[in-house]
Amino acid sequence: MSNIGDLQSFANSITAVTSPLRGYLNELHQKYSSLNDGTVADYIPELALAKPEWFGVCVVTTDGQIFEAGDCDQLFTIQSISKAFVFGLALEDHGREYVNSKVSVEPTGEAFNSIVLDEATNRPYNPMVNAGAIATADLIKGENGTERLKRLLEMFKRYTGRDHDINVPVFLSEKATGYRNRAMAYLMLNFGMVSDKIDETLDLYFQQCSILVNAKDLAMLSATLANGGINPVTQERAIAEQYVQDVISVMLTCGMYDASGEWTYRVGLPAKSGVGGGITAVAPGKLGIGTFSPLLDAKGNSARGIKVCEDLSRDFGLHLFNVAKPERVLADWISGGNGVDDW
Repeated sequence: MSNIGDLQSFANSITAVTSPLRGYLNELHQKYSSLNDGTVADYIPELALAKPEWFGVCVVTTDGQIFEAGDCDQLFTIQSISKAFVFGLALEDHGREYVNSKVSVEPTGEAFNSIVLDEATNRPYNPMVNAGAIATADLIKGENGTERLKRLLEMFKRYTGRDHDINVPVFLSEKATGYRNRAMAYLMLNFGMVSDKIDETLDLYFQQCSILVNAKDLAMLSATLANGGINPVTQERAIAEQYVQDVISVMLTCGMYDASGEWTYRVGLPAKSGVGGGITAVAPGKLGIGTFSPLLDAKGNSARGIKVCEDLSRDFGLHLFNVAKPERVLADWISGGNGVDDW
C-alpha cells in the first residue's frame, strides 16, 4: 500500500465484503425481485427496450464504502434524476437569487410534464418538473451547445468518479418526440424565463436526460451530496458546499414527481427518481442510496425502488424526522459490530 488513502480503500473493500449490510441488501433484493407491479416506460420508444427483471440496489457511505446487490452495473439513462444535479450547477454558475428569479422551488401537484407556470410570477414551479429543468438547463454557461454539454459531463464525473456517455438513440428519440417540452420552452421564452437559444437548450436538456448511469453511480451521486459535496471515494469536490442544502431541500419536497408528499411521509429522505427506473436518495452525513428497476408505478417512480428505500429508512432510522431508536444500528451493520460509534 503506497499511502494512507490506499490503506483506507483496502480496508473499505474488506469491510464491504464482510459487512452484515451486504447480506441485508442481498435479502432486500431477493425480497422484492418477485414484485412485478408497474410497467416499463414506453412514451420514449427506446425506454421500452428495458427488461422488467433488471433490479439493482447500492449503498455508498460517506467514508467511501460500497455495498451492492443485484444488477448494479446495468446501464440505463438517468432521465429526470439529472435535474437535481444540473440545478446545482446552475446555482454555481449564477447564485441562488438569480436562479430563483427564473425557477421557483415550490412543490406542485401537477404532472411533471404539465405545460403550466406560476400565475403570479410566470416561473416554472421547481427545477424537478420538466419546465423548471429546461429553464435550469438554459442557465448552464458555455459558448455553445458542445461546451455546455462538456461541462455537464465533467460535473457528473466529479460526482461519480467516472466518465459518462450519452445514449444517442434515446437522445434522438426524446428530441423527435419532445413536442410538449418545446411548448414549455416557448411559453417560458414569452415570459422571459429562458433565453432565445431554444433549440440549443432543448438539445442540452434531452442529452442530460440520456446520460448512461447504473445503480452504483446513483448511490455515488447521493453519497457525494450526503458528504457535503465531496465524492467520498475520489475526494474531489463536485459541488460548492453552500449549494448542497439547496439541492437536497428541493429533492425532498419535489423530487418524486407528484408522489413527493407520500415519499417524504414514508421514507423521509431527499431523493430524485427518473422514468428510466432509477432512484437516488440522500441520508445527509451518512450515505447515499441508488436503486434501479424499470417497472414504474402510476406516478412514474420505480415500484421496487420505493419498497427498498422504505425498508432501509425504517430499519435503520434514516427518516430525517425520525426521533425513535432505529430497529438496527447502521454503523454496527456496516462494521460487523466492531465498536463503531453510532451516528
